[in-house]
Amino acid sequence: MSKIRVLLTDDHTLFRQGVRTLLSAEADIEPVGEAANAMDAVALAQQLRPDVVLMDIGMAGMSSFEATRLIRKERPEVKVVFLSMYDDEDYLAECVDMGANGYILKDSPAEQLIMAIREVHRGGSYLSPRLLTKLVDDFRQQSRGGGPTRAPRFGTLTKREREILKMLAEGKSVKDIAASFELSVKTVEAHKFNLMRKLDIHNKAQLVQYAIQKKVIRLPETTFA
Repeated sequence: MSKIRVLLTDDHTLFRQGVRTLLSAEADIEPVGEAANAMDAVALAQQLRPDVVLMDIGMAGMSSFEATRLIRKERPEVKVVFLSMYDDEDYLAECVDMGANGYILKDSPAEQLIMAIREVHRGGSYLSPRLLTKLVDDFRQQSRGGGPTRAPRFGTLTKREREILKMLAEGKSVKDIAASFELSVKTVEAHKFNLMRKLDIHNKAQLVQYAIQKKVIRLPETTFA
């Protein structure tokens, strides 16, 4: 019986090593490689030809969403399961939009990760039970008219708007962004206006806060002397 070939993608070495050890203990699963960032995951997916890619949702550099889109574009038969610390519906919606087959929370029991890999390899999909329960509860509240107004979705932004959001949050000026993309200042201003309108953001502080919340940018790690 051929084993399910799995590529692990996460920027924490200890986490990758722990998952590799877990998967190696299963008779029908074979970890075939590890990537520390999304760009490496795209390259290794082409080189190693895994059946399933486990993709951490928040890493520096290329976004996991873009990496998933590229992997699925080049090798549509590859299944992608996102690993996340957040039971966030925006994240889930974006993962589905990019072609992901599963979404599992990092604090899930080990057997759920094994189940997710086997299920998506069979052609199914998998959601962490806790997230599925949350989605059902939210749907029930909205059906009764008692749920909160749905927050604007990150997934409504275009690829260019996401790139500009990231650069604005990192402190780049509109002029600098225009030069980077070889666009006019007016065009970048238009993209900025559109993304802030879509996300109901009204100032720079809110924009930075949103970018951190959605892991578009990451706060620098604090070091202690």
